[in-house]
Amino acid sequence: MKLATIKDGSRDGQLAVVARDLKTAHMGDAIAPTMQAALDDWAFISPQLDALYLQLNAGQARRAFDFDPSACMAPLPRACGWAVGAAWPHHLELDYRARGVEAPAWLLDEPLMAQGASGDLLGPCDDIVLAFEEWGIDFGAGLAAIVDDVPAAATPDEAHGRIRLLILANDVSLRNLMGDELGKGGGPLQSKPATGFSPVAVTPDELGDAWRGGKLHLRLRSSLNGNLVGQPDAGADMAFNFPQLIAHLCKTRRLRAGSIVGAGPVSNKERSGRGAVAPGYSCIAQARSVETIADGAASTPFMRFGDTVRIEILEEKGKSVFGAIEQKLVKA
Repeated sequence: MKLATIKDGSRDGQLAVVARDLKTAHMGDAIAPTMQAALDDWAFISPQLDALYLQLNAGQARRAFDFDPSACMAPLPRACGWAVGAAWPHHLELDYRARGVEAPAWLLDEPLMAQGASGDLLGPCDDIVLAFEEWGIDFGAGLAAIVDDVPAAATPDEAHGRIRLLILANDVSLRNLMGDELGKGGGPLQSKPATGFSPVAVTPDELGDAWRGGKLHLRLRSSLNGNLVGQPDAGADMAFNFPQLIAHLCKTRRLRAGSIVGAGPVSNKERSGRGAVAPGYSCIAQARSVETIADGAASTPFMRFGDTVRIEILEEKGKSVFGAIEQKLVKA
């Protein structure tokens, strides 16, 4: 099924069930008031939401209304936790090569993960509000999983069974601040502002054969100011699947229902031959790394005020799966 959170003036919004084709929706307040409330009692609540979902898709829901992504908050406007990993090491390998440094062997041994700000998450059409272009503002097109309670030291198999929903993420990074933070031995903090999420969260069963092996095997499309910049396959070259990311995060801690685990920007290796599709990029940093490796210097600029980024996944028939993230960068 597909779920969303509708703006109502409150911090957490109201839970809604969204039709498979994303054309109509129905408030879920008679079942659970918010997304977090549904996740807190998923075993009891989700069958009721699924029954409403079936009615909505059959055109039998009595209070259905036209679905408007711009009326959506993030599926979880504030979450129990938000952490993001580098599930596609190729992204980091390009960065090391661009700096003339050999990539460490551990990149393929375990995922690099960082804790993000979970208290203020952006809706799909919310502006990205920042003070200075000089910070090196970059979008980051990726995927994330929303989990149920996950115990500490959970195995990947145990973690797999706790994935409740999948969403798209725009993991914004401030590249010109990140180097200083990492150089001081700490993780990214100021260089990781609020993240944007897709209007719709989708249960894994809704994805059919595209969801297998803990990965989503569909192309993630990113556009900047209406120009396509990337369409990598989210299932290809993913060294660490979602169960592995979650288990890694839970090595020393438990996760509460409503925690979000991201996989980082999707990055495919270049391929040749019949049927090969140029993957492009899921963030500007990838393009700049490739340019530096080839030409000795980067030529693609980071985002400017007024730029708009769009992130979306289309199924094989061309229909949007999660709806689109479409955010404009504006000056604070």
